[in-house]
Amino acid sequence: MTAQGLAADLLIRGGLIVDGSGAAPFVGDVAVRGDRIIYAGNSFAGEAREAIDAKGRIVTPGFVDIHTHYDGQAVWSETLSPSSSHGVTTAVLGNCGVGFAPCRKDDHQALIRLMEGVEDIPGVVMAEGLPWDWETFPQYLDALAARPRDIDVACLLPHSPLRVWVMGERALAREVATEDDLAQMKAIAREALDAGAIGFATSRLNIHRTKTGELIPTYGADTRELVAITQAMAEAQTGVFQAVLDAPFESWEAELGRLVAVAEASGRPATFTFALANTGSPNWDEAMAVVDEAYARGLDLAPQILPRPVGLVSGWALSTHPFCLCPSYQPLADLPLEEQLPKLRDPAFRAQVLSEIPQPGHPLAMLTRIWDWMFPFGDPPQYEPAADQSIGALAKAQGRTPEEVAYDVLMERDGTGMILNTLGNFHDGKLDALLGLMRREDTVIGLGDGGAHYAAICDASYPTFMLTYWVRDRTGERMTLAEAVHMLSAKPARVVGLADRGILREGYKADINVIDLDGLTLHAPVIRHDLPGGGRRLDQSATGYAATIVSGQIIRRDDQATPARPGQVVRGMQVAPAVEFA
Repeated sequence: MTAQGLAADLLIRGGLIVDGSGAAPFVGDVAVRGDRIIYAGNSFAGEAREAIDAKGRIVTPGFVDIHTHYDGQAVWSETLSPSSSHGVTTAVLGNCGVGFAPCRKDDHQALIRLMEGVEDIPGVVMAEGLPWDWETFPQYLDALAARPRDIDVACLLPHSPLRVWVMGERALAREVATEDDLAQMKAIAREALDAGAIGFATSRLNIHRTKTGELIPTYGADTRELVAITQAMAEAQTGVFQAVLDAPFESWEAELGRLVAVAEASGRPATFTFALANTGSPNWDEAMAVVDEAYARGLDLAPQILPRPVGLVSGWALSTHPFCLCPSYQPLADLPLEEQLPKLRDPAFRAQVLSEIPQPGHPLAMLTRIWDWMFPFGDPPQYEPAADQSIGALAKAQGRTPEEVAYDVLMERDGTGMILNTLGNFHDGKLDALLGLMRREDTVIGLGDGGAHYAAICDASYPTFMLTYWVRDRTGERMTLAEAVHMLSAKPARVVGLADRGILREGYKADINVIDLDGLTLHAPVIRHDLPGGGRRLDQSATGYAATIVSGQIIRRDDQATPARPGQVVRGMQVAPAVEFA
């Protein structure tokens, strides 16, 4: 197709086009009319109302994050930060089987307690931020569609609210579903798919618990229940199945066996959370063997991998740290940092806390003393720290206890010091093993968790990490730019059935990034108090995004938000375009 005679609303001129397909980059132009790309090639000869000079910059599709928890933030906020600060233009909600619909009025508190524990969203934030102007899942989608936002969202139907809607207290007690329960769940799942859900999500993970420690309603739900629900997808011939498995506490063989059974019965694609163990023999060989066998039988399974360590960020003003379960610290736990500091600086208080043994508590809080896998976390943030920089190694070198070192690290920068707790994906203290796994045809990048774990995790910045670490800065083997952009755009879009985006070609959705790759910088996380009710969250910014475009509108320019709010609710799976423009 020739560019002659075409009229564009927006022209991105002279950039290095990395089109998302994995093909080699080339210098050229991208032209947009309305919400679609009308030209992507060497030289656009038509007229344009507005132009962006992209010379010396890369031009990529908008990134697609298929594992977020913006189910609440998409209601109370117009910006899905930090994801939209890192080039993400489509986010998938409803992961891990938790969310806010369907939900009757009497069950609001049950779902708030669930999200408070599983996803670390403070109850007051949800109580003040959610108007609950919906009950059914279709009504929730309508409520999302009625609100302005910067980027697109697509929604999975979450299992826990579905179970509570159908079974009430029996769901919270994790009773076995009856045949009538299963029929109702399947019917509601079909209703959700018809209204625009892109699939169904569940969790079997042992550490997914309410704030008071109860297991989530879906923990232990049998294969029969999952098969019954996903039959709605089989009949509708649409939707992806997302699952968080209990492999850390079971085995990959057992847990993937259940997933394979559901995928086989439904005939639908499935994606599941996958992480590497830090120690021992490679745990991924067993899992990948099951995936390979399933693929040979015609099944579509996509292990979902975070491209850096899976873990927690600890600090006095955050949800977890090595002393959060110590008896003497407990009275300070809910105080603002400035009110904690006088006590924290008191030598007698420090000595008392250092002498105490943490009490039992939430599983995540009990994972904050794995000293050899915990590292001071500064600015710039280091996601592949050397082994001799761990809290355990520093303590040994200094002739002190790990508790003393950790306490002092947290007291740095007026008590705002942080510790990175690497719980997984850091095998033998390196990220090397991730490279081969990410390059597999069947794996997909994800697990940004934006909108959740507000005061414990800030992994929604992973697109910037992919481009800086894996493409530009890494010592040793790196990814090509074409590889990384494909993994951030077209590949995740395909996995969740959104084939209309993730590629810079004619007819595709005009979701685009213009990035100064040479100057791209990922900054350290900071704490903000901008959630409803003054709730806190970790936010992580970047510099180097010259423009982020959603549906043809510039939502961010030079790392700053614009007033544009073109984000839509994506209803249902989308097909690749076959459009010619004249």
